[in-house]
Amino acid sequence: MERVQFDVAVKAILTSDRRYETDGYHFLRDALDHTIKALRKDELIEHRHVTGHELLEGLVALAVERFGPMAVAVLDSWGIREGDDVGTMVFNLIGAGAFGKSDEDSPSDFCGVMNLREELLAPYRPTREVLAKRGASPSELEPPARGNQPAKSSDL
Repeated sequence: MERVQFDVAVKAILTSDRRYETDGYHFLRDALDHTIKALRKDELIEHRHVTGHELLEGLVALAVERFGPMAVAVLDSWGIREGDDVGTMVFNLIGAGAFGKSDEDSPSDFCGVMNLREELLAPYRPTREVLAKRGASPSELEPPARGNQPAKSSDL
């Protein structure tokens, strides 16, 4: 199959599938480039196939680098909430001719590989035991919702 220009492929995809935003597709392409560069540096090889897990790891690393603690909110605004979404987007791009694939590739390569939200929030979780409750689950470590109220002096 002949490769199609990326922007043309995204426009074609969006005519039939509006689950993901244009910016999300562009970020996915940037994440693939970021992942390939990291693999080349680590493995000193010119080119090789990127697995679903590697792409998800690269996407998380780039999102944390670019958006910091807002990464979850930014990706969510583009419709990217879990690894399955990334797999769907990748296979939309493959179907549109913008990405290639090997015979072994499947959308299931992205299913249940990682909890995207937890991976994006992990760098911002408390690491000192003093700050975290013993035995608390990650959801219990979420800061309390304050709305527009300032912090109370007793909370500082």
